[in-house]
Amino acid sequence: MKKIRVLIVDDSAFMRKLVTDFLNEDERIEVVGTARNGEDGLKKVASLHPDVVTLDVEMPVMNGLQMLETLMKHSPVPVIMLSSTTYEGAYNTIVAMQYGAIEFIAKPSGSISLDLHKIKEELISKVILASRANIISMKQTIDRTHKQDSEKTEINSKIELSKELKKSTISLKPIVCIGSSTGGPRALQEVLTKLPQHFQAPIVIVQHMPAGFTKSLANRLDSLCQIHVKEAENGEILKPGVAYIAPGGFHTTVKKMGTTLAITTDETPPLRGHRPAVDVLFETVSLIQGYQKLAVILTGMGSDGTEGMKKLKQTGHTKVIAESEKTSVVYGMPKAAVATNLVDEIKDLHDIGEAIVHTVVQWNRGGN
Repeated sequence: MKKIRVLIVDDSAFMRKLVTDFLNEDERIEVVGTARNGEDGLKKVASLHPDVVTLDVEMPVMNGLQMLETLMKHSPVPVIMLSSTTYEGAYNTIVAMQYGAIEFIAKPSGSISLDLHKIKEELISKVILASRANIISMKQTIDRTHKQDSEKTEINSKIELSKELKKSTISLKPIVCIGSSTGGPRALQEVLTKLPQHFQAPIVIVQHMPAGFTKSLANRLDSLCQIHVKEAENGEILKPGVAYIAPGGFHTTVKKMGTTLAITTDETPPLRGHRPAVDVLFETVSLIQGYQKLAVILTGMGSDGTEGMKKLKQTGHTKVIAESEKTSVVYGMPKAAVATNLVDEIKDLHDIGEAIVHTVVQWNRGGN
């Protein structure tokens, strides 16, 4: 069996030794080298050709973000970030995910984690997952981001179109629900930046991510998008043109309150290992009457979202879009959804934002 070749990049000799020992304990993995900073890391990638890189952010000479940006432009390889859970650490992790990192692991207690053994199994499983990731798709998505400025004319035309909608024609109000996991932060940026400022529906998002990171994700996306993006708060009323990201560690549901919809968050037990879970969101949205529902399932490992999607389809007035295998970083969640034969459209990632806009505009005009 061919082993997964891993390069570890960290300025701490202690952390390099600890991560090396953890990974080498698994017979499927071989640590082929270590590097003490980003500059050294780029040289080692070129000479060792690893299958996966684990990367610290704060390093001298060249930090992790600088290395990652250069790496993904010239020699893309799956990268897992090792992150602290501080606000700055969480924000840098989100930036790294949007630069092209596949996954991240939060160090239990800061930059030098003496208790790193707590996340040993997570580290091993994510290295194995990263080795199977569609890195070509990730690279193509990053390249498209650099061309977004040229697409603003097209986006602005959608803004004008949404302004002209006559609300008197609306029979059922629209709501958009999105589920994503591995590769999701990058995918969400690709989708949400295509939505116009006056988008005529609320968007509720479940991205598998631990507590402390979803707020940074929301803030980062808000700075890039024309719509408003925020971390969801318990009890707040949903508004059109706002994307609400489920807070890490909390299930997020949507309930009808009079003529409006409101967010509820809770710490009930994880569902099939996830909290927040896409299935929980989708199932609660399936219970809401008087709305047309658009469910979108993006890249991610596993099958979260499929059971909830089934319930959405059973209640009618639901359209489902799944990301294609071609562009998914990990074709797990979309694959499980497509296998049910209930998905209405399978789209490449760069086409999903436009498909969402088209669907909501059509619904707001009174179409189906």
